[in-house]
Amino acid sequence: SSSSGEEALRDKRARILSRGLPKQKPIEGVKQVVVVASGKGGVGKSTTAVNIALALAANDSAKEVGLLDADIYGPSIPKMMNLKGNPELTPKNLMRPLKNYGIACMSMGFLIEETAPVVWRGLMVMSAVEKLLRQVDWGQLDYLVIDMPPGTGDVQLSVSQNIPVAGAVIVSTPQDVALLDARKGAEMFRKVHVPVLGLVQNMSVFQCPKCKHETHIFGTDGVKDLAKTLGLDILGDVPLHINIRETCDSGQPVVISQPQSDA
Repeated sequence: SSSSGEEALRDKRARILSRGLPKQKPIEGVKQVVVVASGKGGVGKSTTAVNIALALAANDSAKEVGLLDADIYGPSIPKMMNLKGNPELTPKNLMRPLKNYGIACMSMGFLIEETAPVVWRGLMVMSAVEKLLRQVDWGQLDYLVIDMPPGTGDVQLSVSQNIPVAGAVIVSTPQDVALLDARKGAEMFRKVHVPVLGLVQNMSVFQCPKCKHETHIFGTDGVKDLAKTLGLDILGDVPLHINIRETCDSGQPVVISQPQSDA
């Protein structure tokens, strides 16, 4: 019958497609991987990733946490975590992460000059990502937080398909143009069977430090509306606050330097 023929064709397609996908292989010593992503750049994804990693460690001092900067073209973790220098190599020729605030960190920024641009084609970028994933001695980690580059391209697909990911956190501002891309990011993770843990609404409101008047510079509740549409949770609603920006720029993220502040 035609229905059984279609079913056989579907099975054949599925087998061919599955052959082309890489087999997921865990990162040695890492129990759970959480990726922090955004569709659009400039929405505070790296700031969120850094503070999530620090918060995971602060909430349970028994947990070991690592932070991987997968943004090859624009690595920001070295500055935000106040780290400089080149990783040492183990006898097995693996890179040792640099550590600050108890967090093991690895970034392309440790391997190139601070001001040097990475002018690479896609294949070289993918090779660098593979090295950052597989040629680092993480020791034993309970959580590895991966700061993804913006967008839904090769790096996102490669990370999602090569290693088991416990979940993705999507960061967006409430602005319409950011929300369009955040939605694409969430849908991409669903397509590659990575659970989306929820959304973070960043830069949601600005409060004047003098008169305390609140202004929704990027719009109101856009991420909350998107979460409702996609059936996802809102994990955090972060204000546009000078302390968050200043502390990250100075290499003392707000979770570690001002843990009691509203921000």
